[in-house]
Amino acid sequence: MAPTQTQKALVVSPTDTSRFEFVEREVPQPGPYDLLVEVKAVSVNPVDTKVRARRPGKALGWDASGVVVARGSEVKCFREGDEVFYAGDLTREGTNASLHVVDERIVGHKPRKLDHLHAASIPLTALTAWEGLYEQLRVEQGKTLLVIGAAGGVGSLVVQLARRLTKMTVIGTASRDTTREWVKKMGADHVVNHRENLPAQLAALGLKNVDFIFCCVGTDAHFETMAELIAPGGRIVSIVEPEQPLPMGKLFGKRASFSWELMFTKSMYKTPDMASQQTILDRVADLLDEGVLTSTLTVDAGVLEPAALAEAHRTVSSGKMVGKLAFRL
Repeated sequence: MAPTQTQKALVVSPTDTSRFEFVEREVPQPGPYDLLVEVKAVSVNPVDTKVRARRPGKALGWDASGVVVARGSEVKCFREGDEVFYAGDLTREGTNASLHVVDERIVGHKPRKLDHLHAASIPLTALTAWEGLYEQLRVEQGKTLLVIGAAGGVGSLVVQLARRLTKMTVIGTASRDTTREWVKKMGADHVVNHRENLPAQLAALGLKNVDFIFCCVGTDAHFETMAELIAPGGRIVSIVEPEQPLPMGKLFGKRASFSWELMFTKSMYKTPDMASQQTILDRVADLLDEGVLTSTLTVDAGVLEPAALAEAHRTVSSGKMVGKLAFRL
């Protein structure tokens, strides 16, 4: 049973989708495979800003850290009182609420050494980075990886995972002094500027091609450059939906492949490997506890309030965010 009859949620204003407001709602009831989580912290991702206008009256938020307070009849991996972190399901209500229901198959055990604020900054970006690297690109030891937009939440973890687990040569892109310093801190071997000539910059490093490319920004803007830089038989993955059809024919001669990464696909379509996200998050938690990975939280945004959330959306949508931004509840 839920501890209270109502919960507090922060929803997109029904009359002005650039604003937010608190509402009181009935506590959601967990289904057979669901956990009811008391949310302690949440973070803001670009997806929040992209879907906001389509979700008036709904709670956004697809990252959370909290404590299990109730569970469904078929839940096997969690008990009441367990600390958890997860990115949620785009087809369900978001995490910007005091109580939230989520399928246990996409939930991990919170890293023991991180507080809820730091833990909440990890799940969506970690799942995206892990799936993009190991399920889409299928990266290999000792190869070269170019990460376009390496200073953001996803890019920060792509760099860490590729460099620290797979021992690849990692080239990250960043365009400002602060972002260049951040990408080096994350572990990149080299940092280049995606606003300047990338082939020339890679040539200066002795590289004509790279084996893999992980695109975190501007798929349209960077596609032709990626096609030029990818090695024959190489693989490219992007997490940014294009505004126009992409000229895929430019990859044909190299027999190079291109794929998309969207960590919500597994929960949206209830894919057979949906529970892999629990496995990934538990592995990431272990790596964080072991110090192999480090937190990407850069902005402690304080307590979740309507005006502060609106400001956070403006910051994230500016394209200048370094690392992650998170709120306490």
